[in-house]
Amino acid sequence: MDSDYKAAEQEVLEQLDALSSVPTFQGALGRLIGWVDTLFTFLAVLALLGIAGTVLLQISARLFLPFSLAWTEELSRYLFIYMVALAAGVVLRQHRNVSVELFHHHLGPRARAAYQVLICLMVAGFAGLVLPYAWQYAQNGAWQTSPTLKVPMLYIFFSTVVMFALLLVYGVIGFLEGLVAIFRSPERTSAETP
Repeated sequence: MDSDYKAAEQEVLEQLDALSSVPTFQGALGRLIGWVDTLFTFLAVLALLGIAGTVLLQISARLFLPFSLAWTEELSRYLFIYMVALAAGVVLRQHRNVSVELFHHHLGPRARAAYQVLICLMVAGFAGLVLPYAWQYAQNGAWQTSPTLKVPMLYIFFSTVVMFALLLVYGVIGFLEGLVAIFRSPERTSAETP
């Protein structure tokens, strides 16, 4: 039953995104990456739920209290920043980012894998280039605090480090998966689905 569901899901994904047909790592490494994906997805969902709770609290306070809670807007903004930072790598790995697909469906399995290698190499290269500067940026917040929550801004600015580190790691994973898919036989690459 579970394998039928996964096969149907993969078929739908391939119709929506041609790059989903590039095989992912299997076995112990694939399960480990899947657990890491689940962890960061769970953390991003927690941040989203925190945003929803904070906004509901803000609305309720404005309706039912004689004063508004000033810190709710700030907290929701910081949760949104971390939600994006935590989900960026998983979005890259699952090809859920916004893209224009003009020619992807016309490519064969190896060409799709080569395209994934190119894109992931560019993303990982950019993230690797920017990561040291993101750390410098985060350190600027060490002597600042947020206006209403009084949280050191280091923790807020650190979201850039988290995002670019995750993009670097997931870019390398996508690069390696694409390389493996290029050097597999075309029959196995197109026939195998995760």
